[in-house]
Amino acid sequence: MSKTFAIEELDETDRELLRLLQEDGTLSSAALGERLSMTVTPCWRRRKRLEELGIIKDYQANLDRRKLGYDVMAFAQVRFGNHSANAPDDFEQVILKLPQVLSCHKVTGEADYVLTVLATDLESYGRFVEEVLRRQPGIASIQSSLALREVKAVSRIPVS
Repeated sequence: MSKTFAIEELDETDRELLRLLQEDGTLSSAALGERLSMTVTPCWRRRKRLEELGIIKDYQANLDRRKLGYDVMAFAQVRFGNHSANAPDDFEQVILKLPQVLSCHKVTGEADYVLTVLATDLESYGRFVEEVLRRQPGIASIQSSLALREVKAVSRIPVS
């Protein structure tokens, strides 16, 4: 099991490096070093150490879903009627393979899972519910909420 770090365990330079990379993951070690007032090699070593520790998981581009034709963002709350057997575990394995599911969280409360799902339109979201979710064994109910307007959506974690 990997060690969990409290943000206080990282020094100010590590925190600033993480903040800069969250803003622009394409920054080279030279550009990072310049912004951190460091030479390239120590900056590269810090970045590499943070990657090896698993604090930096990966790098990705943030895309505009609407420009790619995904006009619907839905939040599906899934509740299982029977938690015995392997139904929830099997459900999780199915969900892991679906690219239109941006996130899936096992939660407390009325629902067992909350999914964030992208679709091109309401009809395609309806097909997803009917052809994928409703066919999963053990599901008692699915409640969907549609995003009317995105107020805030970030993937940046506070580091300072």
